[in-house]
Amino acid sequence: MTDLFALNGRNAIVTGGAQGIGEAIVLGLRDAGARVFICDVNPDTGRASAERHGVEFVAADVTDPDSVDAAFEHVVSAGGSVDVAVNNAGIVHNHPSEDLDPADWRRVMSVNLDGVFYSCRAAGKRMLAQGSGSIINTGSMSGHISNRPQPQSAYNAAKAGVIHLTKSLAGEWAARGVRVNSVSPGYVGTELTKRGLSNEEWRRTWIDGTPMNRVAEPGEIAPAVVFLASDASSYCTGTDLVVDGGYTVW
Repeated sequence: MTDLFALNGRNAIVTGGAQGIGEAIVLGLRDAGARVFICDVNPDTGRASAERHGVEFVAADVTDPDSVDAAFEHVVSAGGSVDVAVNNAGIVHNHPSEDLDPADWRRVMSVNLDGVFYSCRAAGKRMLAQGSGSIINTGSMSGHISNRPQPQSAYNAAKAGVIHLTKSLAGEWAARGVRVNSVSPGYVGTELTKRGLSNEEWRRTWIDGTPMNRVAEPGEIAPAVVFLASDASSYCTGTDLVVDGGYTVW
């Protein structure tokens, strides 16, 4: 059974992999045996994280389809294939919707939804050509519910789009050997979330709304990604695996 979770001999790329949830995913894939490439828009942060964890780095801006395509081509050139693609890069912007600047809306959509599509397309082209591969997109429980008390309509809409994009691509590519799934975390103790937790009203609402009465650690999200990357999930495609401490059950 343990062998089903092994990723030995597989090449994996993680966008937004230099820190937070992405960094934990990089470690999970590495420890499962994969050759991992951190893909990040910030070369200094990305290279430092790659060196710290003994993995490789490739730069890309997920909002630029040519940049994304070049990053995936680099993985294939270096490793011979791209077997696992984790499309994790994302941002959040909290602002009342009635005053939301169109540029802020567009920025969130550009990173969180357009960037996932560009990354899926780049991975899909190469995986379809080789007849195999696993794509895992980072969704969010925010794609299922509307968070409170913070206003974040753009983020919520983008993550709902990621979940449905995942299902759409899964249906298109399943018969040709490529699986597409997503993981939807709840509140996770990253630097981004910790800033929100410093707001007492937000912290109280978030924690009280989570049946497990705490936020997750990034390392608690990574095993779900390893599962979906591995042969242990060989009959899973179009699945959205919610890892939220029970938040969406109420």
